[in-house]
Amino acid sequence: MKTTIEEAREKSHENLVSNLQGLLEKNYDAEQGYKKAMVKAENGHLKEYLKVRAALRNRFATELSDVIINLNEKPIESGSATGAVHRTWMNIKDAFSSDSDESILEECIRGEKASVEEYKEVLRENENHFTPEITSLITNQMLEVEKSLDTIKKLEDLM
Repeated sequence: MKTTIEEAREKSHENLVSNLQGLLEKNYDAEQGYKKAMVKAENGHLKEYLKVRAALRNRFATELSDVIINLNEKPIESGSATGAVHRTWMNIKDAFSSDSDESILEECIRGEKASVEEYKEVLRENENHFTPEITSLITNQMLEVEKSLDTIKKLEDLM
């Protein structure tokens, strides 16, 4: 029979893994969104930028997967249904837009803002449950997404 302490540890572990899986899923979504945007973009510099962003999100996903594996859990392998809907909406918006690169950047800004909020929420909810290494990883990823958001906003101003 499990003790209350064991049950609390189990629940804490499940919560930790669930939050990491959620971030992993969002990074899969972002990577796929950037890849789709890269294909749709017309400007060569924008295409290259989007390619780099997709690779960054792939790296984030790999880092999160490694953490989940180190917690003796199986990482999810794909993005969310919400992400698929977001990408579909992006396709529709792009199809009817007269300025597709600008629309792509607007969608990237929206996606990155949502990512930053997701990271902040996960950090806020788990400040006492994450190891310092996990907190550092998640914080660093969030800071890179914030930096990406700033860059995308500057690119949008140039379009």
